[in-house]
Formats: sequence, structure tokens, C-alpha cells
Amino acid sequence: MPGTVKLRSIKKFGQENDGYEFSNEETNGDYMTMASGKDKKSKNDKKEKPAIRVGFFQLFRFASCREICMMIFGSICAMVHGSAQPLMLLVFGMLTDTFIEYDIELNELTDPDKVCVNNTIQWRNLTEEENLALNMTKSCGLLDIEYEMTNFAYYYVGIGAGVFILGYLQISLWITAAARQIQIIRKMYFRKVMRMEIGWFDCTSVGELNTRMSDDINKINDAIADQVGIFIQRFTTFVCGFLMGFARGWKLTLVIISVSPLIGLGAGLMALFVAKLTGMELQAYAKAGAVADEVLSSIRTVAAFSGEKKEVQRYDHNLISAQRWGIRKGLIMGFFTGYLWFIIFLCYALAFWYGSSLVVDTQEYSPGTLLQVFFGVLIAALNLGQASPCLEAFAAGRGAATIIFETIDREPEIDCLSEAGYKLDKVKGDLEFHNVTFHYPSRPEVKILDQLNLQVKPGETTAFVGPSGAGKSTAIQLIQRFYDPKEGMVTLDGHDIRGLNIQWLRSLIGIVEQEPVLFATTIAENIRYGRPGVSNDDIITAAKEANAYNFIMDLPQKFDTLVGEGGGQMSGGQKQRIAIARALVRNPRILLLDMATSALDNESEAIVQEALDKVRMGRTTISIAHRLSTIKNADVIVGFEHGRAVEQGKHDELLDRKGVYFTLVTLQSQGDKALNQKAQQEMEEAESSDPGAERKSLNRAGSYRASLRASIHQRSRSQLSNLVPELSMAIAGELGPRSYSETRVPQEIKGESGLPDGDSEEVEPAPVARILKYNAPEWPYMLFGSFGAAVNGGVNPVYSLLFSQILATFSMPDPVEQRREINGICLFFLVVGLVSFFTQMLQGYAFSKSGEILTRRLRRLGFQAMLGQDIGWFDDHRNSPGALTTRLATDASQVQGATGSQIGMIVNSLTNIGVAIIISFYFSWKLTLVILCFLPFLALSGGFQAKMLTGFAKQDKEAMETAGQISGEALNNIRTIAGLGKERNFVEKFEVQLEAPYQAALKKANVYGACYGFAQCVVFMANSASYRFGGYLVYQEGLHFSFVFRVISAIVTSGTALGKASSYTPDYAKAKISAARFFQLLDRIPKISPYSNEGDKWDNFKGDIEFIDCKFTYPSRPDIQVLNGLNVSVRPGQTLAFVGSSGCGKSTSVQLLERFYDPNNGRVLIDGRESTRVNVGFLRSKIGIVSQEPILFDCSIAENIRYGDNQRQLSMDDVVTAAKKAQLHDFVMALPEKYDTNVGSQGSQLSRGQKQRIAIARAIIRDPKILLLDEATSALDTESEKTVQEALDKAREGRTCIVIAHRLSTIQNSDIIAVMSRGYVIEKGSHDYLMGLKGAYHKLVTTGAPIS
Repeated sequence: MPGTVKLRSIKKFGQENDGYEFSNEETNGDYMTMASGKDKKSKNDKKEKPAIRVGFFQLFRFASCREICMMIFGSICAMVHGSAQPLMLLVFGMLTDTFIEYDIELNELTDPDKVCVNNTIQWRNLTEEENLALNMTKSCGLLDIEYEMTNFAYYYVGIGAGVFILGYLQISLWITAAARQIQIIRKMYFRKVMRMEIGWFDCTSVGELNTRMSDDINKINDAIADQVGIFIQRFTTFVCGFLMGFARGWKLTLVIISVSPLIGLGAGLMALFVAKLTGMELQAYAKAGAVADEVLSSIRTVAAFSGEKKEVQRYDHNLISAQRWGIRKGLIMGFFTGYLWFIIFLCYALAFWYGSSLVVDTQEYSPGTLLQVFFGVLIAALNLGQASPCLEAFAAGRGAATIIFETIDREPEIDCLSEAGYKLDKVKGDLEFHNVTFHYPSRPEVKILDQLNLQVKPGETTAFVGPSGAGKSTAIQLIQRFYDPKEGMVTLDGHDIRGLNIQWLRSLIGIVEQEPVLFATTIAENIRYGRPGVSNDDIITAAKEANAYNFIMDLPQKFDTLVGEGGGQMSGGQKQRIAIARALVRNPRILLLDMATSALDNESEAIVQEALDKVRMGRTTISIAHRLSTIKNADVIVGFEHGRAVEQGKHDELLDRKGVYFTLVTLQSQGDKALNQKAQQEMEEAESSDPGAERKSLNRAGSYRASLRASIHQRSRSQLSNLVPELSMAIAGELGPRSYSETRVPQEIKGESGLPDGDSEEVEPAPVARILKYNAPEWPYMLFGSFGAAVNGGVNPVYSLLFSQILATFSMPDPVEQRREINGICLFFLVVGLVSFFTQMLQGYAFSKSGEILTRRLRRLGFQAMLGQDIGWFDDHRNSPGALTTRLATDASQVQGATGSQIGMIVNSLTNIGVAIIISFYFSWKLTLVILCFLPFLALSGGFQAKMLTGFAKQDKEAMETAGQISGEALNNIRTIAGLGKERNFVEKFEVQLEAPYQAALKKANVYGACYGFAQCVVFMANSASYRFGGYLVYQEGLHFSFVFRVISAIVTSGTALGKASSYTPDYAKAKISAARFFQLLDRIPKISPYSNEGDKWDNFKGDIEFIDCKFTYPSRPDIQVLNGLNVSVRPGQTLAFVGSSGCGKSTSVQLLERFYDPNNGRVLIDGRESTRVNVGFLRSKIGIVSQEPILFDCSIAENIRYGDNQRQLSMDDVVTAAKKAQLHDFVMALPEKYDTNVGSQGSQLSRGQKQRIAIARAIIRDPKILLLDEATSALDTESEKTVQEALDKAREGRTCIVIAHRLSTIQNSDIIAVMSRGYVIEKGSHDYLMGLKGAYHKLVTTGAPIS
């Protein structure tokens, strides 16, 4: 896929391109480099293709027969509709002739010597014969002007009625057809993306895909809906107008046409430039979108390292280039519009000058013919001009379609939904790797597997061990066929897996990963993902086998508990067990355990390990683990190193070999030995006295645990009901299988939080004044733009003045006077044209500048506001990263609809109307009043249209947001979905969500069509009435006929201007709603704001921490008490270790210390000050955190380390020092690009040990006073763990440290060990003291036999 280059930081882009091109050009600023680099590239590289590679008709490739019929019929209607205006001209020409004839007759009779006798004008004092001799044959008295006008009025009404019907059909048919096609495109695109191989996702950022799903497809919609109908209608008018001109008067037509190449040229160039610039702007914004997505997905990391300002900067950086392209687009459009108007006025001057000579001098034409020809050609030209915005929409649509259709047409290298491939009748489960060589598609230069040869026997458990980065996980991904090897093959029972059916192959495999992904639905549904159509009993059995049943039944909603976005509401151990249940429910032949227990504490691990041992029986199992305890009893152990299997055998054999395995074992067991000796002795004593004791003690532990659990549960219940006594009933009643949003927050709490309740927040449209306030710094631009727009608005009425003046000259008796008058008017036309050119350009540039700057400013502010929210806000499912990125992308750019070019349009229309009305009242107030009766209708039709569309816009948006959430979740967790073979499921869910926007579009089609038809026909009706009344005034009140034309054309042009202004109202209303949502975000005052300067700061920060009676529930799950009166304290420089089963609140206490949340009751004291009173940024700057699943950003290793301290500029030396401390330096120096190596999105290009060490370096570089290690080494193999543990021990010196760990070896030398259970500490003290107590800790150490 071209266009999705791996995003590195922008600067590098330019350097890189200049690197292999002739870089003798000056580079002006990074951004320009990037652009110019791109352009140059396209000349040099054959691979770079143009931005638009989809022909216009290819946009309709998904139309079925029915849609094609609708579109054809719609086009026919549009054609007939288009011919209505030229038809009206015929009537108009006859009407003009009638008026002029009447005026000449009046002029003649003003002479007192002339009189009307027998319907001819004669000299009063001559005889009939003398009059004949003098050729006095002008007729008079035959012309009943009122009767004639009545006839013409009927013609007009007839045409108007036809136009209404045609307009309605034309619009509604096209919109309906487009709605169906867009639905198909959305389905096809999502379906195809879900079928792509994993390697494709490695090279395409998810944020970009999300933006494509929303914005780009909407652009295609704009290109294939009503715009096409309107284009056809205008084009037909263009053709008919010219035909009319040629039929009635070819000479004049040819003269006018001679100018038209200039117009065509302008229009063509404009379309070309706009399309190109739109493409550039899109590309630039996709990058910013990717940044936003990445940052919002890892908000906790950003908050912990106070990276908010830095991220806003990085986002803003990417917005600049988008803004630049937008401004250029505006300038170019302004220039070309001005140019077109200039040419058109030139044309007027030429036509009237030459046409009048044809009428007056050679008398070839009647004045009516002149008008028919002139207006025929003029209307033709104008309609051609009006068709150009449609071309812009088509071009934008084609640009957007390019990438989307290319994705739809791309054949995935590994198609997971294909039916092809064998399905074996009987599967033994014999896996073999033959000479497999592999590198990831996104990093082709790094070999991951190198000639790997390996056999996994059926029914056996094979363990993969080896340092991180040796290719263990990669081997597993090849078995799942996420990738195909570059050389060699993987076989199952002797069949190359590339020949097997993928879905079937993956259905044989159950996988449990180290960082399991859960979907945002209930626990039961998550387990059901394992196998379609599985019964509830199976789910319960699987949950029991995975030891998840008990904790699930403890939750208030049991299996119907929602796990939150990405499973965020569950603790690591709980997620892990749900994932294991999900794998077991498949009843797999092959079980892949990728460090399945590393994230668990001892107690859960022993349980889970037991579960895994149970289910391994009779299945081919591959287990990757770093805990040797989990591996010892494997049938075969395979040692990996540098992408090869260097040794294999049983535990004892390998120990004798003294190879990779031996080093790993010796490293790990030394740590465990000291711990185990004591326990061992006790065990032996017990055993010698009573051989059955071991079993008993385990049982005892179990029952002790159960009773403890029950008593605590009781207690937490009663506490909850004390807190909110009258609510406990309500809560119990409401905890059925409903979603959380309803039982979200007890009412009293809700009041404080200031969050509007319910999902469908009704937003009051924002006041325009406030939107403009954000645009205030650009007021000079807006002032100049408005000035330009005002002048442009005045042009139309001035034109009507000049035009009627010319008509008046045709009835002048004196030829010399006549000629002079005409020449003057033609010159004036020229002047108006020149003025128009400059003002259009001014308007275009000034408003695009102010509008784009506003869009960028709003995006930045919005992003900044999002990052400034408290973490609890992100837990709300409405604020999932996907929904937020969509909001940034669309809302900000829609707000521009209320300012920028919109203001220009409005000012333009207002001056137009103002000037027109002044002119009209001046010349004939009566006629003006009659015509003004029609203006409300004109305005009404426009306003009505706007009203309808905004209603629709809102529905569309909501409908698409749910679909967006589904697609976002699917794309973010594509590996898990692929592993489970659930692509179809997500595709179906997505398609169900598309039904609503589709229905809305159909409704929109009818309403919009009717409004359009009405708006089109009002003009005809207005004409019919006003000419009829004009005839009356001319006859009865002696009004000069040119005034009738003057008034009518002035008002009608202004009316169309009004219509134009109101046709912009949909954008305007959309803008107000989008702005309102934006301001809602900006106005939300987070309880914990990283930006505020309030709160204490002090110099000698010691790092003395105390938790006093802390109680806490997560805001998104108010019914589950996580902390239940936590009391524990650490003196400066001490190390506190939390141990306990998963879900007991260990990580929660760390989050309270970081102030991601504040406790509901109780206090957290830091150096004796209450944490809620401490400045957030200051507090976080003193804390370094290394978490279990470190999140890295998609930039270089050095940038990731620098992220640790965002308060100051860090030199490379600082980075290297920190890297050395974290034992990272050597590994980085071995990479081809050293510290500039890109880590991939979410660090996917690195192994876990490497990510962990980068995270440690990141924590060290900020030199924190408090170090939080949240299971920092659990994900590592023994060798990496030893290095990382050393690094951590170094880092801990002289710092207050809080460690959460499941491996007792890492915590036995802590100063204080706190054993937690269900949200409070049951015992605390040093290792020896607790062993002496013989309480819970002693049990953990002794019975969690696999101490891991």
C-alpha cells in the first residue's frame, strides 16, 4: 500500500529523502522538506504512484442493477430539469420584445404632433395619403400589454411545476442509490481489512485505518450522491444554453464563445489543484490522527511521565502541515474564482457591445433575440462554473477512494476467511519446523528466525526457553500462521500448514498470551468468543477449569459483568484466567501458552498452573516461559538462541549439557534457593512425621482462603450499605445483566462529578460568538476577507443595473446618444470585473487562512483538553480512544463551517441582498414589495433544508460512532481476533451497525429532494407574478419598462444569493453542534488536572508515603469496592513490597499514589501532606514507574527514553547513562540503527525484555524520589530478569520504592512486605518477621510451591 510509509519523526523524513536525492536544493524548514522530498521522490521512484488512481466511473463499481436504474432515471430527470432554464429564456425573449415594442410606441406618441389613427401612428395635421408617402406605418393600440403578460405568466408557472417534480426525483434517487453503495463500500472495506494478514497491520497504523473508515468514505459519499445529479443538471443547462444561442443568433454566440476557453482553462486548473491539495491535506492529517490514537490509547503512561504538553506539541507539529495545505487550497480557489469572474465580466462587455451593434446598426436581431442569445450563453457559462464545485467533490472522492479501493482489491497474502485448503480428518498434533527463516515484514533487515529446525511431538508438552528476542513468540505466531516463513516450512502432521484451511487450523489452536486481550463485553461473551454456539454449561465448565469460576461468581453481575475497554476493569490475573477459559472452551488440539502465568501472583499462578496442567493432558502443548518451575515437568525443553533451536531434551539432560538452559536455571535457582531452604526444612520435618500432611496443608490453605474470602465479602457488603444505605437495595435490584452505563454512579456522586448522565448527551448548539472568540487572533484576516466578500456581494446588483440600462437604450430614438451610452456601460463592466478579481482572491485567502488556523487551534485545544482529563474519564466507554480520535478528526474540521469561508458567504449574501433591495425600492417600491413576498419562500426553502440536514447529521454521527467503536476495537486487537478466528463475528457486528446510518440516509433523500425541488421552482413562480404585475404598472402607471427589468433582476439575483447563503446553513448548523461538543470537552473541569498550577510544591522532597484508611472504587464500577481501608506507610529510602492475589488492589494503590484517581475515603500522605493538596505535575515528576506491560511510543528508542523526563531537554549522554543503568546499552548498540531504531507501534518491534528495560531506563532518567515497580520483571525470562533485577536494585538505591511482585525472590529483601487481600493489608513486616508469624505470607511462600 503506497502512502502508508512507516511514520518516523517528520524531520527524518526529509533527511532521508534528501539523503538519496540530489540535495543541492535549500531545504526550507522540515515540513517543506517533507513535502518537497515527497514530490521529488515521485519523479525518481517508479513506485510512487499519483494520489488519484480511480476513474470517476469506477466509484460506482458497487452499484447493483437497481441502483444503476435509479441513477439513470435520476440523471434523466436532471437533464430535463437542466433544460428548463433555457426554455424559460424563449419566453423571456418574447416578453422583452413585447415590452420594448410597447415602449417605442409610447415614445412615438409622446410627440404632440402624432396621433393614433386606425391602429397606425400618423402625423396629426397631414392626410392619410401624405402619411403613407412618409412611410408612417408603425402600428399602435394593438398591444394589450396586460393580456400578453398574463400568458407569459402561465408559461412560467407551468415550467416551475415541472421543475419541482424533476428536482425532487433527481436528488432523492441519487442520494438513495449512493446510500446503498456507501453501505456496500463500508462493508467491503471492513471485511477486507479484517481479512488482511497480520504483516499488513504491522505496516499500517490503526489510527489511520480508523480515519479512513470515517472521513474518507464520507468523501466518496459526497462524490457519488446528489452532487452527480446537480452536476448533470448544470451541465445540461450549459449544453442547452449554447444550443439556444446558436439557434437564435450564431454570430453573437461565436463572439462570446471565443472567450470561453479562458473560462474552461481556469475551471480545469482549479479542479486539478484542489484535488491534489486535498490529497496532501488528508495525508498530513492522517499522521496527526495516528499520533492522537497512540497517545489516547496509552494515556496512563503519558500521565505518569507528565508527557501531556509534549504530546500536544507532537500532535500540533503534525497539524501544521495539514494547515498549510488547507491554506494553499483556499488561496488557489480564491485566485481561480476571481479569475473566472473577471473573464465573465469581460464577456458581458464584449457581448453587449457587439450585440447592440447587431441590433442597432444592422438590425439583424431584435432586442429579445439579443437577450436570448446572451443569456443562453451566459446561463450556460454560469452553470458550467457552478458545476465546478461538484468536480471538486468528485476529485476529493476519487482521492479518498484510491486507497480504499486499493485495499478492497488487495488480495491478502494469508486470507483468513478463505474456504480454500485441506481440513484433515484426524489431527495428531505433530508440529515440525523445517529450516524456517523469518523476518517481520515491517523490519526486513532483522532476522528473527534463522534456519530453525524443530519437532513438537503430538500429545507432549514442549517448553521453549531462551533469552528474550530469541524468536520463541515468533515461532508460535508462525504456527498460528499469522505470518508465512520466508524460507522453509511449518508442518502439521506432515502437511505444510500453508496448504491447510486457515480457519480450521486456527480452530485447533488455543492460545493464552502473556497480555491477554479481552473485548469490551461481558465475561460470558468473552469466553464464548472461544467457540461459536457454545452452551452456558460449557462456559461454566471452562471457567471452572481455568479457576476463574469463583472470582466470577463473587462479582455482583457474575458472568454478565462487563470487562471494560480492553478488559481494563479486570486485574491481570483475572484477565489471564478469563483468557484461559476462552482457550479451553475451544477444546483445542494444540495449546500454545505464551508466558501464560507470568503476570500472576503466586496464589493465582499456582491455581492457573494447576488448571493448565489439567488441560494439557493429551494435547500438544507448547509453553513459553521464563519460570523454570513451570517448565521442569515439560516432556521436552527446547533452548532458543538467536533464532535457532540450539538444544532440546529433558530437564536433567539439559542440565548436564551446560548450555543455554543450564545458564538460565543456575541464574534463577540461586535466587530461589535461599527462600526455599527454610520452607523445605519445614516441609521435610512435617513430612517425616506425617506423610499426608502436605496434602492437608494445601487443603487447609484452601479452606482458610475460602473462609477469609467469605468474611471479607460480608464486611465489604455491609460497608457499602453503610455508605449509601438507601441505595443498597436499588443496586442489588439493578445489577441484572444491564450495561454499566445505567448503574454507573449513585445519584449523589453523579451530581458532584458534573458529568451529564445517559449516553445520548443532548448538546445545545454552541453560540457563534464563542466559536468566533477562538478565531479572534485572526481578526485582521477576517476583516479583510469580509471586506472582499462585501464587495463581491455588491457586484450582482450592480450588474442588474447595467443590464437594464442597456435594455433601456434599445428604445432610445437618437442613434448617436444610443451608441455613446452603450460604450460607457461596456467600460463599466470591465472595471467591475477587475475589482471582482482582487476581492475574490482576498476573500479566498483570508478566510481559508483564518479557518485552517482555527481548525488547527481547536484540534490542539481539544487534544490538550482530552489529555488533561482525569484517568477515570477514559474509563468511560464513550471515551474510548477510537471515539475520541474520530471526534478530533471530524468535529474540529466541521467547526470551520461556522467561521472562515462561511462568514465570507454570509457577508457576501447579505451585501448582495442589501444593495439589491436599496436599488429596487429606489426604482419602484410597488413592484419591489410584490417580489419581496417571494423572498421568504426562497429563504424558507433554504432554511428548511438546513434544519433537516442538521437533524440528519446528528443521527449519522451517532450511528457511525457505534460502528466506529466496533471497528476500532477489532483493528486494535487484530491478533487476538485472528487467533480466535473471530473475524467474521466482528464483520457481522459491524454490518449490523451500518443499518442505522443507511436508514437515516434514505429518509434524508426524500426530505432533501423535496426541499431542493421547492427551492428551484420558487424562482419561476416569482418571475411569473412579478412580470405580470410589472405589465400592469407599465400600462396603468407609466412605469418605464427598464425599471421592471431592473427591479426583477436585482431581487431575483439577490434571492438566489439568499438561497446560496441558506444552502450553507447545514454546514453552519453542523458546525454549531460540533463546536458545542468541543466546548463541552474544553469546559469539563477534571477533578485531577495535570495542567493546573495549584497545589503544594516543596524543595526537599523526601518520598515519605502513607496510606491512611483508603477506600476506593473505580468510577466506572462503583459497585465493586477495590480498596477497603488500606493502611500502610513507607519511610524515605525504604522498599515496600505488596503481595497478594490478583485483584486485591495492589496496582490500585499505586494508581492512587500517582494520583490517577483520588481515594473516595481516607487519605494518601506524601511527606506528611495530603495527596489531593499536592500539585499533580510536581508529584508525578517525583515518581518513576515501571509497569508490567510497559507502553512504548511509535518513535525511536532514544525518544522513548527521553520521555521519562519531559520537563527539560535531555542530551544523548543522559540517555546513554540511563540505558547503561538499565542494562540496555549493549543490546541497543547491536541494532543496525542503534538508538534511532524505531520501536514500532506500542513497541511491537521489540521483545518483552527489551521493552521492559527501555521502560526502566525511562523511569531512571527522570531521577525520581519514588520508584514504583508494578511487576516489572514478571514478563522476562531468567537471563533478562537477572539483568533487569540488577538494574532495578541499582535504581532503588536511596529511593523510596514500592514493588508489586508475584515472585517472592524479588521481594524478600524489601524493608516492609505488605500482604494484601480484598483491598486491605492483612499482615506486614520484614520477610523473616512474616515467616515467623506463620500467617498468610508463610503460607504463600511454602504452599505456592512453584515460587514464581
